[in-house]
Amino acid sequence: MTSATDSPLPARPRLIATDLDGTLLRDDKTVSDRTVAALAAAEEAGIEVFFVTGRPVKWMGVVSDHVHRHGLAICANGAVVVDLHGGEKLVKVRGLDRAAALDVVQALRDAAPGTVFAVEKTTSFGYEPLYPPFQDDPGTQVAPAEKLLQEAGEADGDAVVKLLAHHPTLTPDSFLTLARTTAGHLASVTRSSPTALLEISGLGVSKASTLALCCAERGISSDEVVAFGDMPNDVEMLGWAGTSYAMGNAHPDVIAAASGRTVANNEDGVAVIIEQLVARARTQDSA
Repeated sequence: MTSATDSPLPARPRLIATDLDGTLLRDDKTVSDRTVAALAAAEEAGIEVFFVTGRPVKWMGVVSDHVHRHGLAICANGAVVVDLHGGEKLVKVRGLDRAAALDVVQALRDAAPGTVFAVEKTTSFGYEPLYPPFQDDPGTQVAPAEKLLQEAGEADGDAVVKLLAHHPTLTPDSFLTLARTTAGHLASVTRSSPTALLEISGLGVSKASTLALCCAERGISSDEVVAFGDMPNDVEMLGWAGTSYAMGNAHPDVIAAASGRTVANNEDGVAVIIEQLVARARTQDSA
């Protein structure tokens, strides 16, 4: 694939929304010099940049220095909006109801025996004993999902933002389909991992819905947004944005949802498009 895309560039976007892993970040989890320069150029041209990721807030250090004007990022697949310039202050929390999460746990245990769970909260992380090996952080608790969820508080400071479900033998897409069929009426279910690891949020919570809320607060319409992504948890966001690009390494569902394609993350596919957007903006300004 060349750097040209099969989608026309928007006249003048006001906001760029980009996923991180597999999209903005290279496979070694770094931001290339070219991408750093492109992000800075976009902000200088008056185009806001939002990082929209499945990552928890505590894993945002890799890009925290590259949000220039406002410092906001959407994390945990839309469950949290954080101010990276304000000491990682939580601006918005859209939690997963504990009762609904417990119902999802039971439904998946019944439908897919062998499923194991982890619980991500705003301030801590816990997982079941058979969950895939995980590097412990301070405050990490190992216990059954039911115990982890029962001990979660309702306040933002201890809200459940994501339930993670892993299956040892199912394929990633078949597990996603099964979970959506079984528990899609209880919560939003998606995935971004190459393994059978599902990410479960509150019903109606997604990258797209939280991005739409943030844009509405700024008077930005979907037509003024350019979005980038590579995995199923990006599909709704790419469909919502007026212009969207699937990475060259994207999942087939992402390619189908996006209005255009760019090159892979390791080839700086996001930067390729941003450079074109900025060049067009400068031409318009000088006309």
